[in-house]
Amino acid sequence: MSRSRLWVVNIIILVLLLSSVAIIYRLTIRVPSFMLSCSSELFHHQTAEQDRRHYLLVDLVSNDGQAQINYRYFDYEGNLAGTLSMTGTVDDIDTDNQIYDISVTTKEEYLSSNPQDIPEHLSYLSYVSSLNLNEKGLHSLRLQVLKRDEAKDYAVVLFQPSNTVCGCRLVH
Repeated sequence: MSRSRLWVVNIIILVLLLSSVAIIYRLTIRVPSFMLSCSSELFHHQTAEQDRRHYLLVDLVSNDGQAQINYRYFDYEGNLAGTLSMTGTVDDIDTDNQIYDISVTTKEEYLSSNPQDIPEHLSYLSYVSSLNLNEKGLHSLRLQVLKRDEAKDYAVVLFQPSNTVCGCRLVH
């Protein structure tokens, strides 16, 4: 065999090896799984006599890059005011800044039949997510951990685009 053919064969073998290593790396790297159980109080001031208060409970589960987000809204008497469930994928995790970017691809919602009982936060989140899903086919959601206490399994998390700050329990 001539020297030039030997070089070509060596280069082909090297490219195949590097490609194999890249494929194995992609298959073995995993997006970290996490689970948050969050809560927040929502206030809507109409008049002094008509303050409407709701609780928001948010559960977020991520496993192998898939994400499930469940928003549940309750009035102060414990009555369900609505739910919003979203599914999607975790696109990016910035571990230095503790930011998680999620692309929501589907959602299901239940809104109270009485419009007066629907929290403004739920109406806003429903509207924005529907708009994005209908126009772009996905709704971008970003979570940023503002404060974290691993010893107490607790974090303060900012949810965007709804500008909601929740206290979250870190579930292992």
